[in-house]
Amino acid sequence: MSNVDWLVMSCTMILIIGYGIWKTKGSKNIQEFLLGGNEAKWWTIGLSVMATQASAITFLSTPGQAYHDGLEFLQFYFMLPVAMVIICITFIPLYYRLKVYTAYEFLENRFDIKTRTLTSGLFLLQRGLAAGITIYAPAIIMSSVLGWNLNYTTIFIGIIAILYTVSGGTKAVHVTHKLQMITIFIGLIIIFFLLLHYMPDEYSFKELLAIANTDDKLDIIDFEFDIKDRYNIYSSLAAVFLFLSYFGTDQSQVQRYISGQSVKQSRLGVLFNALFKVPLQLFILMLGILVFMFFQFNKAPIFFNESLVEKVETSEYAEDLEMLQLQYDENFENRNRLNKVYIDQLRSSSEAVQSTRAQIASLLEDEQTIRQNAKDVIIKVDARAEINDKDYVFINFILNNLPKGLVGLLLAAIFFAAMSSTSSELNALASTSTVDIHRRLISKDKSDSYYLNASKGWTLFWGLVAILFASFGTLFENLIQFVNIIGSIFYGTILGIFLVAFYFKRIQGNAVFIAAVITEGIVLAVFFSDALGYLWLNLIGALGVIILAHIIQPFVKEKLK
Repeated sequence: MSNVDWLVMSCTMILIIGYGIWKTKGSKNIQEFLLGGNEAKWWTIGLSVMATQASAITFLSTPGQAYHDGLEFLQFYFMLPVAMVIICITFIPLYYRLKVYTAYEFLENRFDIKTRTLTSGLFLLQRGLAAGITIYAPAIIMSSVLGWNLNYTTIFIGIIAILYTVSGGTKAVHVTHKLQMITIFIGLIIIFFLLLHYMPDEYSFKELLAIANTDDKLDIIDFEFDIKDRYNIYSSLAAVFLFLSYFGTDQSQVQRYISGQSVKQSRLGVLFNALFKVPLQLFILMLGILVFMFFQFNKAPIFFNESLVEKVETSEYAEDLEMLQLQYDENFENRNRLNKVYIDQLRSSSEAVQSTRAQIASLLEDEQTIRQNAKDVIIKVDARAEINDKDYVFINFILNNLPKGLVGLLLAAIFFAAMSSTSSELNALASTSTVDIHRRLISKDKSDSYYLNASKGWTLFWGLVAILFASFGTLFENLIQFVNIIGSIFYGTILGIFLVAFYFKRIQGNAVFIAAVITEGIVLAVFFSDALGYLWLNLIGALGVIILAHIIQPFVKEKLK
């Protein structure tokens, strides 16, 4: 990376984070620290909700997901607007009416202390893990491609997020989120137009899309039912339960909109996401499709994490990789030739067009086989190497193909995305720890300043936990999927508790508590059995709590409140 890029990245990060700390320093009480004084307007809420979800994982991983698998991941978001409307109607007015600091305070009023503690505990467990992932994910990629030490990169991201979150609380999160999201949007838009500029002039955009679709990259909806398939139109319906739980009961999101000026402002902020999240996700996925199109005319590396390729080149297996590289180069030349033939046939409406398309698809399959063989060679050199390189596709393109200065801006945007999600998570973890655990179970009836300091202490604690977890992390999945899998293990049960609280008034605390414990055990058993796609876990968790609570209720006694 050039000196200009280092300068741009450093200055951008220092200015925005420094402004956030300066603008929001010195919260006077816990209400200001946890709810930002309820000053947030709808656009601040909207951008902060979006920034909380759109971590560095989104911007690093989603284009790589599209590069390999096409647009089918978009199905995952189809039910998000529906969930947002339900949250606006049911969740937001209730939270405002009760004047809560956390979503879980409501559960003690509706049920009892143990149900509140169980639900907040499930949130702390899954969100604590997620906070580590949102630090680790960009850290391992950035450290690999830039040659940085992984632990130092992890600590760097974590410490900065801790610094401004402890300093200004929710208000600092909101202020920095606005500026961070603006930087991210600018960077992505610039990349989009640069990718269009890099495309060959002799082809129209429609023809370029036709080349991409030889590998079915543009297919969005999958109507084939397969219970183990993660992304089809049926599993996307189950995803509504994930979105209801994430946006309606996860404190990292709830805290974004209960800090608004009014119910109206919070609803507008949430509806902003309902309108723009799916188009934004399509735009990010299209960046991956454009990168795929770019590499149809410009040879992609045989493995996108080039630091591992360099290890092989200095090992005893260098000749094996060299042979694979020759096959890879030949495959690229053949595809490049056939792509030109394919477009000519499309223009002339030739009957041979389907045959040519099949040949291109076959070459793309051969390319994947060669790439897999290269991964096998990498494993021989380093048995612990991470060979899932989907998450390196976009950053590889950025580092090797963007102009000086712009690379620095984009790297700053990626770091901002990591910090924006991490700061939201630390803020929410601190709120839940202080309000639902510390103030309720450990130290009751203390002064406001005591709980303000406790909130800052919990922010620091969870930040260090996240850094520690990230330091021992590993990648088992494509990152964007890994985060959703972690959430799906817990979100269904949490949502089920809230749905019982909202809509089934005769169900009381003991019944819902027992039902939640049993259901979470069932969800974990199903997950480890690998019997179905992870999105269905949200449906099982939510319905499991509701059904079991109704079955158990007649057999349990309730204490009078």
